[in-house]
Amino acid sequence: MQERIANYCKRLKLSKNVSEIYKDIQATNYEEFLCKLLELEVNHRNITKIERSIKLASFPVIRTFEDYSFQEITLSSSLREEELKELKFIIEKKNLILYGGVGTGKTHMACALGLNACNEGKNVKFYRTSTLVNQLSEAKKKGNLSSFLKRFEKLDLLILDEWGYVPLDREGAQLIFQIISDCYERYSIILTTNLEFSRWVSILYDENMTAALIDRLVHHSHLVLFNGSSKRLKESGLG
Repeated sequence: MQERIANYCKRLKLSKNVSEIYKDIQATNYEEFLCKLLELEVNHRNITKIERSIKLASFPVIRTFEDYSFQEITLSSSLREEELKELKFIIEKKNLILYGGVGTGKTHMACALGLNACNEGKNVKFYRTSTLVNQLSEAKKKGNLSSFLKRFEKLDLLILDEWGYVPLDREGAQLIFQIISDCYERYSIILTTNLEFSRWVSILYDENMTAALIDRLVHHSHLVLFNGSSKRLKESGLG
C-alpha cells in the first residue's frame, strides 16, 4: 500500500512528503483528513520554494535584521525603517543606493533585505559587481549573452554589491549599463557603494553613460547613508 501511495503521489506530482506524513494526521472525518493533508502539502511546497529561492539568490552569507542596528544609518525622508524591512521599495519597483565606508553594514543590509524578499516568494539574485561584469563579458565572448540576460527577466530584486571597488573596462561598463537600463521600472536594484556619484565616471570612463546610468538608478530610488566606522574593525578591537 505504501508503494502504491508513493507511486500515485509521483504521478500526480505531489511531493514525497505526502506519502510519509498522511499516517500521522488525526481527523474525525475524511473531509478534515483531506483538508489537513492538502494544507501540509501546500506548506511543504512553500518552504521548498523559499529554500530554492534562497539557494538561487547566491547570497555570500545569510544575514537577517535580528540585532541589526540602525543607529548610525540615515534613511531618506521618503522611507521609514519598517517600510524598508517590509520591502515597500520592491512593491513600488524602486531602487536602494546603500552608500558608506567599508565595513559599515551595507552588504549585511542588502543580504537581509534579499532574504526577506525570498521569504516573501520573490526572485532575488546577488552579485559582486565585478563578478557579474566578468560573467557578462564571458557570455558575450562565447556568444551566449542573450541567454545569459534572460535570467534577469523574472527577477524582483537584483543586488549589486561593491559597486566601484574595481574599475570597469569599456565593454564591462557597457554591459552593466545594459543590465541597469533593462531593469528600469521593471524590478528593483540594491546597489552598495563607497563611491559618491561624482566619482562614478572614474569606473565607467564615459561621462554620458555615467550620467544616463545615474539618472536611471536615482529617478526611482531611496538613498541610505551609512555614517559609522567599520564594524569589523570595532569587533577586532582595532577600530
